[in-house]
Amino acid sequence: MAEFTLELNDDQKQVRDWLHGFAADVIRPAAAEWDEREETPWPVIQEAAKVGIYSLDFYAQQFFDPTGLGIPLAMEELFWGDAGIALSIVGTGLAAVGVLANGTEEQIGTWIPQMYGDAEDVKVAAFCSSEPDAGSDVGSMRTRAVYDAATDEWVLNGTKTWATNGGIANVHVVVAVVDPELGTKGHASFIVPPATPGLSQGQKFKKHGIRASHTAEVVLEDVRVPGHCLLGGKEKLDERLARARERAGAGGERVKNAAMATFEASRPAVGAMAVGTARAAYEVALDYASTRTQFGRPIIDNQGIAFQLADMRTRIDAARLLVWRASWMASAGKPFTAAEGSMSKLYASETAKTVTAQAVQILGGNGYTREYPVERMHRDAAIYTIFEGTSEIQRLVIARTLSGMPIR
Repeated sequence: MAEFTLELNDDQKQVRDWLHGFAADVIRPAAAEWDEREETPWPVIQEAAKVGIYSLDFYAQQFFDPTGLGIPLAMEELFWGDAGIALSIVGTGLAAVGVLANGTEEQIGTWIPQMYGDAEDVKVAAFCSSEPDAGSDVGSMRTRAVYDAATDEWVLNGTKTWATNGGIANVHVVVAVVDPELGTKGHASFIVPPATPGLSQGQKFKKHGIRASHTAEVVLEDVRVPGHCLLGGKEKLDERLARARERAGAGGERVKNAAMATFEASRPAVGAMAVGTARAAYEVALDYASTRTQFGRPIIDNQGIAFQLADMRTRIDAARLLVWRASWMASAGKPFTAAEGSMSKLYASETAKTVTAQAVQILGGNGYTREYPVERMHRDAAIYTIFEGTSEIQRLVIARTLSGMPIR
């Protein structure tokens, strides 16, 4: 177990600087165009694949960094470049993590390479969990998976929403209900292979921000997938369901929702994304305030502007420290006894909204135009308090953890 430290080692500095260079030279120059087009930036993803950023190997190396800081460092730098394009680059990782967390070695080896493709023919993947009536309340999920023993197939029906890469993905990972009576304990995850009949893209959302990231509904109509597409396998599922039924029948103590525990561990990465966006807006505002003159002097000489910048930088640094602490704790196997994962995501998300709004204000009328990037950054920042658990859900998780109440 690595000791907690704020001093990056040489390898981490090298990766950070490499990613920063890619974000500055490739992502930023393309940001405004793909935001306006509201389309997946395939050429940028391909460039990321060519240099090795868009690949399972890269994310695996960062994930297994013993300090826990590999992923947050990567997220901050990429999202410093642009949130929409960065989410298009890292979005496939959501599905890949779903397979890594629940799949067998054979499933991992079979499906994850198909999620990424290669530098000459890049692919993307989608993780499909949320539904029109089941966002924060995962217990209300309606998508069903029914086993057909005669053909050894699972039949999926339902509608998923807010799916990054939904409908355009080569591989979809779909969470569905296999036993409605068990609530969230009756959920399972399935691989839907490429070109499977019955899966289609529903509505593509025109969003306020992160416009370069494709977000859409995924419609499942009698989608048949082979038995081996159940992540973890049927034997493991049957054992898990039997244990859940036994506990329910005995009226035993509620077991902490495994999905919620997974979200708690992944939230620092989202916090790091928010830190990247906040830092980008702060840097633009600082540069503008240092060079923009009014009444014969730079506007940073005005206390009202200077104090805003001081608060912005302080909040960004505090948010990063919360993200690093939670990331290190997760890597070291330390329990989040005070919901430190949710704390980091909550504070970083709110910081991104606040800092980007202050950046717009400092730039004045220029900040409100698309000639300057803070307008886009402000729109992008709004998503952080919504996805991967709203700020309200984060506060609920923190409060329930502190009080010892179950998170469900």
